[in-house]
Order: sequence, then C-alpha cells, then structure tokens
Amino acid sequence: MVFDMKRNKIIDVPSFDNKLTEHKQCVAFHEAGHAAAIYLNNKAQNLPPVFFQIFFKDSEISEGSKNVYHIAHDDCIARVEGGRLIQSLPYSMDDFLDKLAGHDDMVQSVKDYVTAFEADIVNLLIGPLAEAKYIADADNELFNHRLVNLNALKNYGGRSDIASVYEYLQSYSPSKQRQDEKLDELFNVAFDFINDYENWKAISKLANYIIDSDKDTISCEEVIAVLESTNANEFAEETAQPDRYVKYA
Repeated sequence: MVFDMKRNKIIDVPSFDNKLTEHKQCVAFHEAGHAAAIYLNNKAQNLPPVFFQIFFKDSEISEGSKNVYHIAHDDCIARVEGGRLIQSLPYSMDDFLDKLAGHDDMVQSVKDYVTAFEADIVNLLIGPLAEAKYIADADNELFNHRLVNLNALKNYGGRSDIASVYEYLQSYSPSKQRQDEKLDELFNVAFDFINDYENWKAISKLANYIIDSDKDTISCEEVIAVLESTNANEFAEETAQPDRYVKYA
C-alpha cells in the first residue's frame, strides 16, 4: 500500500498533567476506533481477517511498512500498522472491475473486492469519529451528523485519514458527484458503527486497555482478545497460522 494513514495535526498540549492525560485518552480512542473497526467491521462484512498491530513511542515499525494509522505528539505516539485489505489501489476501479467481471469465475471476487474497498474507507473514518465521540461524551455534548460532519474530522486527528479516503475515492470514480455520493454513504455507515452500543463498548474497552498498557506493541491477537473478551493466549494459538491473514491486491 502506498499511502500512510497518520494523524499529522500536532496539538499544542500544555505541560500540566491533566491536559497530557486528556490528549493521551483522545489518542487511545482514535487508535481503538481504527483497530476495532478493522476487526469488527470487517468481520460484520464477512471479510477475512487482516493483520494489524498497535505500536507506541520508541517502538520499531516494520521497515518498508506502507499502510500505517499514525497518531503523533512529542509526548504521545501511537500507530496501527497494517489493517487495510486493499494493498494497491487501481488507477480506475471501473476498469479493474470490468476486467474481473469478464471472467465467469470472478463474479464473487468482484463483490468481495468492492466490499473490502468500502470497508477500508469506513475503517479510516471510524478512527477520528471515535475520538470525536469520546470528546463529545466527556463534555456531555451531543454527537450527531450535524455537529460532527466530514469536514469536522480534521479537528480530531483526521487530516491524513481523510486524505487517504479521497485517494480511495479518486480510484473509485473520476466523477466528483459519484465520489461525494459514495463518501456520504460510507460516512453514514461509519457513524452508525460508532453509535452502535456494542461497538462503542468494545472501542471504549480497547481504548482503556491501550491507556493502561505499558507495552511497546499490542499484537493483533491481543487486540482481538480484548474486543472479544476472550483469553489472549487461547486466541493466539488459534490464530497463529501464517495464512490466516489475507490481503487484496
């Protein structure tokens, strides 16, 4: 994948502890949103598992890694590496799908590709939406489409997420109208995911786990164990097979 997903808006956080703690909580919810979406949203769409892991400040990220969700601050750095099903965006999705559809045995592959393509976009949107909802809940404010629209996501560490979304949309169609229609559709899907009680409970649980963790890296298996409330060791044994995680070209 040639696109990084990173939070490139650096927030000027005062030095006192409560503001830094608040910022770290925002970071945790943002990353928990991405990670929970990668697992739960993909699972809901019957998509195969895809590898990802969460890195923290001073931890090493894989050399050459190209699909990274990244939140950065001088005192707080977190990254979700991996997680995207589409590894290389086609120049024209219509042309790409036309070629696939030309083969009778590829009809299901076309459907799976479109589902994976849209899931990646939704998962990008859910990170900043999770941060926005956390802040709204903490301030006892409403969280709805009117108050938190697509443009507002840049205020919740979403600039690079949105930039990546538009790269997907440019591949999706050269038509601005079609791009806007698809984005509006998928933004609503992402919003509904965040507003689902069980999803938000899972995101909150993972965010708190991230906040309390003193590890350099939280593995994919560990994240899923938290989301599923299962034993991490048992899950790791079940998912240790190298071919469990797949990627779409």
